[in-house]
Amino acid sequence: MPPVERSLGLLLCQQLRHVNLHTHSHAITPSAFSLTSRQSRKYSSRPAANRRLNLPIDFNASSLLSHSSTTALANPELPVDVRASATTKKMNYFQAVNDALATVLEEDEKACIFGEDVAFGGVFRCTTSLSDRFGSQRVFNTPLTEQGIVGFAIGLAAQGHTALPEIQFADYMFPAFDQLHNEASKYRYRAGAAKSFTSGHLVVRMPTGAVGHGAMYHSQSPEGFFSGCHGLKVVIPRGPIQAKGLLIEAAQGAHDPVVFMEPKILYRAAVEQVPTAPYRLPIGKAEILKQGNDLTIISYGAMVYTCEAAIKHIEKELGVTVELIDLRTIRPWDKKTVEESVNKTGRCMVVHEASRTGGVGEGVASEVTERCFLRLEAPVCRVTGFDTHVPLAFESFLMPDVVRVFDVAKKMLKY
Repeated sequence: MPPVERSLGLLLCQQLRHVNLHTHSHAITPSAFSLTSRQSRKYSSRPAANRRLNLPIDFNASSLLSHSSTTALANPELPVDVRASATTKKMNYFQAVNDALATVLEEDEKACIFGEDVAFGGVFRCTTSLSDRFGSQRVFNTPLTEQGIVGFAIGLAAQGHTALPEIQFADYMFPAFDQLHNEASKYRYRAGAAKSFTSGHLVVRMPTGAVGHGAMYHSQSPEGFFSGCHGLKVVIPRGPIQAKGLLIEAAQGAHDPVVFMEPKILYRAAVEQVPTAPYRLPIGKAEILKQGNDLTIISYGAMVYTCEAAIKHIEKELGVTVELIDLRTIRPWDKKTVEESVNKTGRCMVVHEASRTGGVGEGVASEVTERCFLRLEAPVCRVTGFDTHVPLAFESFLMPDVVRVFDVAKKMLKY
């Protein structure tokens, strides 16, 4: 018998003996294998009742989400006719994605959605009812083959269709990485910038990021892998209004393939009033969410809410003002907006949940240092996930939190 099997067999025999000695029964009960039958967990405990910083994010109180029609329609990036319509609807993140996809299918008869289980609504319900509404020829399931899904999408887009494939989790995109990097990203360059025979109308959607229990294969943040994929655009919206406008722009306005990454923890958590009319938001343009004079914090996706919570404590306890920037697009990211902000504040922090090495923060930090070196009052700092796989039991400890952001800000301001 191999050593591993022999060890498992001995463990089972010991457990059976434990059951027989203590229960006088040959039945194996669930409690026999529970932690309480041996020892309690020593690595985890309930959060302290008096903690002040690392509290759950209250999305209903976030100023980064539009909780009223008035706030939603005041967005200066919205087209004038949309702002004048005065019509909004309460949507969460996945409903806004669904609304955007429906808009693209409605306005473009050559648009198609395909992927694993999308005809049934998808794992996160983003394609709910679209197959019933637009037919199984335009919204359909595929086999479990990411490289096949993206390869088919590239060919479809090259022949003049709008391809909207879904990768079920961003963690699964690696089998398709060759297709994205070596085919999709190079198609327009190889075609000599021709208007036809490119893969420009291609949007690869994928849920991304941690949810608290996804572990190694369902909680990764792999956006940094696309940093060297020249010809791809990478978008990570922070909320429903952004998701709808950026997704429609990705499908209708972008002339390069777009990797559209949706933080899955926001699918139901982020809720706001979303304009019902179709609209587009600019890809490649960052948004200043909050003005400040002493420190610039740059982030994107779900982490902007952690930064917002941290900024409240930083400003209250350290007596400074902080500027918060949402990159929205991480390739190409908005260097001009970031440079102007850092030249004003003199300090720059980049926050993301992806690992420190190979993360987006590396490129942002080096670019800021080159452009703003003479104006910097402290080194550019990064608050990121750690350089390790996403652990199941310790997933929450991997993520940047309010304490870590606050601590780095304090050190920067004292530098």
